[in-house]
Amino acid sequence: MMSGYCINLKILVAKTAGQAQLAKLKLALQSFVRTYQNFAAMEEEVFTDIDGKAISLDCQDHSSFCKEFIVSVPKVSFWKVMSYTCSVWLIAYGIFFFTENTAVLSMAILVTLLGMILHIHFVKVDHESLLVVGSLGIQVSYSYASGRETTTFIEMSKIKDIVINEAIYMHRIIYYLCVLLKDPSDPSAVSSVVPLFQSSKPRLNCLVKVYKSCQEILSKCS
Repeated sequence: MMSGYCINLKILVAKTAGQAQLAKLKLALQSFVRTYQNFAAMEEEVFTDIDGKAISLDCQDHSSFCKEFIVSVPKVSFWKVMSYTCSVWLIAYGIFFFTENTAVLSMAILVTLLGMILHIHFVKVDHESLLVVGSLGIQVSYSYASGRETTTFIEMSKIKDIVINEAIYMHRIIYYLCVLLKDPSDPSAVSSVVPLFQSSKPRLNCLVKVYKSCQEILSKCS
């Protein structure tokens, strides 16, 4: 009788272990399905900047308390660079035609090369990323066309909130995501505002996606 009881106990333990593994498998499958659905929805939705140019949003969930958002813009257009270069050289050749001063042509080449270097190193941003880490802070990174990167970190203790604000830009109203910083002397007040995605300037539908995810993390940390 004791041996039969032991056998039944082993069968019960095996069934319980099997049910636990099955429950873990179901949770993992549900998590995979949700991730795939979010990825598919993000792939289907088209994002543009305020000028109507196509941009892409990549949302990476590192954990429930850590998410990264990367906004990418189109690369430098070859034809756009060629049009600017030809315009400068045509103007320089016109001046040379009337003045017969070869220094004008040399100056045009120098200005063109210097302008291109400055543009891709300080102006043209290919990627903007926002890394939100609960209880630690927010990291904002910019990747330029030349490969140069700049990073700014804001501690969570200094952040009051992340909001979508509106502003007047070129005779029109635009929306932008920004971080509100606390006033050290009065925590209930706002000392300054840090705009996000300043180069790509996404439209409202893209900002709302990032805003909702950021609020989820902030609510867990509060």
